[in-house]
Amino acid sequence: QLNILVDTGSSNFAVAGVPDPDVTSYFNTKLSSTYRSQGIDVTVKYSQGSWTGVLGTDVITIPKGIYGSYTINIATILESENFFLPGVKWHGILGLAYDALAKPSSSVETFFDSLVRQAKIPNIFSLQMCGAGLPVSGSGTNGGSLVLGGIESSLYKGDIWYTPVKEEWYYQVEILKLEVGGQNLELDCREYNADKAIVDSGTTLLRLPQKVFGAVVQAIARTSLIQEFSSGFWTGSQLACWDKTERPWSLFPKLSIYLRDENSSRSFRISVLPQLYIQPILGIGENLQCYRFGISSSTSALVIGATVMEGFYVIFDRAQRRVGFAVSPCAEVDGSPVSEIEGPFTTADVASNCVSSVSFHEPVLWIASYALMSLCGVILLVLIILLLIPPRCQHRYTDNDVVNDESSLVRHRWK
Repeated sequence: QLNILVDTGSSNFAVAGVPDPDVTSYFNTKLSSTYRSQGIDVTVKYSQGSWTGVLGTDVITIPKGIYGSYTINIATILESENFFLPGVKWHGILGLAYDALAKPSSSVETFFDSLVRQAKIPNIFSLQMCGAGLPVSGSGTNGGSLVLGGIESSLYKGDIWYTPVKEEWYYQVEILKLEVGGQNLELDCREYNADKAIVDSGTTLLRLPQKVFGAVVQAIARTSLIQEFSSGFWTGSQLACWDKTERPWSLFPKLSIYLRDENSSRSFRISVLPQLYIQPILGIGENLQCYRFGISSSTSALVIGATVMEGFYVIFDRAQRRVGFAVSPCAEVDGSPVSEIEGPFTTADVASNCVSSVSFHEPVLWIASYALMSLCGVILLVLIILLLIPPRCQHRYTDNDVVNDESSLVRHRWK
């Protein structure tokens, strides 16, 4: 039996294929009569950690609801770095993003695409992550549900609000604004989507672009009831501790994220209370309970990770190219809800498009890199030929022939 991390931010299904000091179980392919190696090496890098393995296929059955056996691609992890960590309770990863992110190429059919094709289930899955207000590193599991092929009405309450998927690689969405304690951060909406905004269950925290992160920290510090708060708490290098009888959540404000509705002239907001982003850590002191900040800065994306997703039932409706949010019944602390959804709101006060029209995906970057390398090679060859031409054949430049930096392509180079 293998525990699998459900990751909507990658697209490979992979499990430990050899013993590892940090995993308790692994998949021994030699003992599987149905496993077939494809002999293709594959490496996947995440924001934290990476692994290298071999692609193969095997037969799986789903324990509940989807009956039958299905052949899927599976990578066996042979080497890894900062992927399996001490104390983790999982032995592999199930990537549920689009095939554009599959490694080594998008031609590797993803687990969910295989299931949709073979089992003929609807092209939709949904995820409920539970754990609001519970210690980050406990011995048990916080529960939750993954529903393949549909929506389970008992896992949410109220309405489902949908936002369009802007591009099918990650589950990229469009964020219009952020509020802390009901106060708009007043940033250009493109700052929230630099260079993308994604819904990723494999990311632990809410990650914000650096400029947005700085504005959020300032706003929380300004509206919280705490004086002289340590900067190390905001950057994740220090914990904040209170007496076990105290509940510090009342000292912090609510955080709201506005998403564009399917009707582009409307938006809705998902809000998380401090119980979701001020997170208790287990086992620090006898009389103290210590907490970490569940928000961090990012250089490449705004990531709606587990910190926010634990408040909601999230529907990944691939058939209609949209992501839905509804309040989760398990998002309660001491009997009170710690997440909210409200709408609709007008989008008259934001730009008609907050997502940059230029977004380079990895395959495009590789093509661009090879093209530039080829161009450099041609230029180098021309220079060598010019150097070999006898001096009498060379053109003597006048002052009028010199190209200065202002008129050159230097200032128009790609960022």
